Amino acid sequence: MNGLIGKKLGMTSVYDENGKRVACTVVQAGPCVVTQVKTEANDGYTAIQMAYGDKKEKHTNSAEAGHFAKAKTTGKSEVMEFRDFSTEGVEIGAVVDVNIFEVGDYVDVVGTSKGKGFQGVVKRHGFSGVGESTHGQHNRLRAPGSIGACSFPGRVFKGMRMAGRTGGERVKTTNLSILKIDSDRNLLVIKGSIPGHNGSTVIIEK
Repeated sequence: MNGLIGKKLGMTSVYDENGKRVACTVVQAGPCVVTQVKTEANDGYTAIQMAYGDKKEKHTNSAEAGHFAKAKTTGKSEVMEFRDFSTEGVEIGAVVDVNIFEVGDYVDVVGTSKGKGFQGVVKRHGFSGVGESTHGQHNRLRAPGSIGACSFPGRVFKGMRMAGRTGGERVKTTNLSILKIDSDRNLLVIKGSIPGHNGSTVIIEK
C-alpha cells in the first residue's frame, strides 16, 4: 500500500538535530480498512478502496452496511479509492496503518483548502492595487483596474483574474518529509503545512 486516509489535527513545531525550529503538521493517519479491491478484469481499472473513521449505525444506510459487512467492518464515514496502486497481496478487510511509512519518506498530501468566501483581487490573486493614495485617486487602493475589454471583444474572457469565491478547492501539496511517526496513536508529523482546516480529511500518498 502506498497511501492512507487521515485527519489533520493541527500544526506545531519540532527541533531538528541542529537545534533549528521546524514547522510541521500532525496528522492522524488511519487505521484504514480495505473495503474493495478493483481489478482490470472486473472494473476496467485497478484500485484499492479504503474506508476511515467510524460512523453511527443509524447514519449508515442498508447498501453501505452490506458493503462494509463484506469487509467485516462497521460503518465508516470516509470511503476513497487509491488508483493505479499495486493490488497484489491486498485482501478485503485488511487493516492499514502508519507502519507503511518510515521516517524520512516523502509524501504528497491532498486536502480541501480553507474556504474564504467572496474575496477581492488583492487577497484572491495577490494584486497590489493602484498603490497611490494621492493624485486624484479615491477608493482605488484595492481595485482591480481595467480588464482590457472595449468595443472588441466586448465581453470578459473566461478565466480573467477578478473577484470571486476563494478557497474550498482540492489542493495537493507535494514532497513533504515525515519527521516523526507515533505508531501507538497512528500519528504522522509532517514537515510544513498541508491544505485544510483542523479536523478535515486528507489523503497521504507516497
